[in-house]
Amino acid sequence: MSTLQRFSMAIEKPLLERLAAMVAKSKYANRSEFIRDMLRERLVEEEWKGDEEVVGTITLVYDHETRELSKKLTRLQHHHHNVVLASTHVHLDEHMCAEMILTKGPASEIEEMASLLRQQKGVLHASLSLSSTGKELG
Repeated sequence: MSTLQRFSMAIEKPLLERLAAMVAKSKYANRSEFIRDMLRERLVEEEWKGDEEVVGTITLVYDHETRELSKKLTRLQHHHHNVVLASTHVHLDEHMCAEMILTKGPASEIEEMASLLRQQKGVLHASLSLSSTGKELG
């Protein structure tokens, strides 16, 4: 891990007060930790925008009784096999399922796969959680 460096900055009082409230609400030990995490979050966004190699999780909630849906979801994952690391399938009740797909690869390909999965009839909700491989965050 790198050595910490100190710097100072100027910020308007109302903005500083909002920062203090956010830090308190989030229960961070101090502003520095909060700002470091905020910066890392922005860096992850930049990795995704720059189509870097990234990590993501696609979460699907769907009705498994929708005709051919399970087959279509599996086919899409196989089509994007180069970015799928793992998939976990959970039965929520007699009809509903949740599936979490862990991905790693170019951001655009993961976003494309998430979009195609989301569009399938019977998928009630799909979300893409963005993350980083961590290479550029240290």
